[in-house]
Amino acid sequence: MLESAIESAVCKYAKSKGWLVYKFVSPNNRGVPDRIMLRNGVIIFVEFKATGKQPTTLQQYIIKRIRGEKFKVYVIDSVEIGKKTLDSYD
Repeated sequence: MLESAIESAVCKYAKSKGWLVYKFVSPNNRGVPDRIMLRNGVIIFVEFKATGKQPTTLQQYIIKRIRGEKFKVYVIDSVEIGKKTLDSYD
């Protein structure tokens, strides 16, 4: 499945569950996760990938740095995994 289709479906589901969903754009900083999601005092970062694909080396580095600051970062490559991840916060 294409990354854009997964991202669209998971973001729609997140909004239906009450998450605030923002596109993460950081000028001059490539490799940042695609989305920031917030709900009930929780902040998570999400990197979407096409089914079976892995983050690039730069994305892996950025994810490691964010996790090093004790934030949750998820790499999601299917709608089912995205929904399950969000449901874990219910």
